[in-house]
Amino acid sequence: MTILALGAHPDDIEIFMFGTLAAFRRMGHELVFAVATDGSMGGTGNREELARVRAREAASAAALLDADLRLLGFTDGELVPDAALVGAVRSLIAAVEPDLILTHDPGDYHGDHRALSAAADLAASFRVPVIYADTLNGTGFAPTHYVDITGHMSLKEESILCHISQDPGRFIDMMRAHNRFRSAQCYRPNGFAEALRFVQRSPFADIRDLLPPAPPVTTVRDRAKQSGRNGNEEWTPKS
Repeated sequence: MTILALGAHPDDIEIFMFGTLAAFRRMGHELVFAVATDGSMGGTGNREELARVRAREAASAAALLDADLRLLGFTDGELVPDAALVGAVRSLIAAVEPDLILTHDPGDYHGDHRALSAAADLAASFRVPVIYADTLNGTGFAPTHYVDITGHMSLKEESILCHISQDPGRFIDMMRAHNRFRSAQCYRPNGFAEALRFVQRSPFADIRDLLPPAPPVTTVRDRAKQSGRNGNEEWTPKS
């Protein structure tokens, strides 16, 4: 398969979805990273120079997964889901022919994220399923799927650290806590997971077979069966 990851800014793919993409890559799938804006609002000083720096940082991160990087070049902070953006994403889809698109949730905190999400939804139409990445701190996000990224967390951290201009340590701390929480929701408190959201729309009703593995099911103690026993029995779901 070919997976198209759409991020609004040069470090968004790394922060919000890199673990899942690393899992896809381990499965042998091809990856295309597309960054909508030039990232020139992510700091002070000359905006053109910052855009060049951030493009190099994005290329370094994409290289960790041997991903094909595409820079769409829209102005940072000014994304709107207009004909220009929708057309650019539609052209990208036609060129890449992805089997799956991963992008921002339509309710995420940043206007550029929401605009790109809307544009991706319009451009994809019924040609390819779209999956939404978790929001910042999970605010307002209701996951439908989880991907186990325990074995990919160190690489995710390395990818975030590629974005030196953005003081990346703060995102490392944030993502470690958040991805640990998502794994704990799956009863894997010592692992890491990324949460995803899929909205059913014809002809795409079930995309489970397209995704990397979720955190494995953990056996749990059946308290209802402890009466008259030593309380150490565990229950494992039947297949």
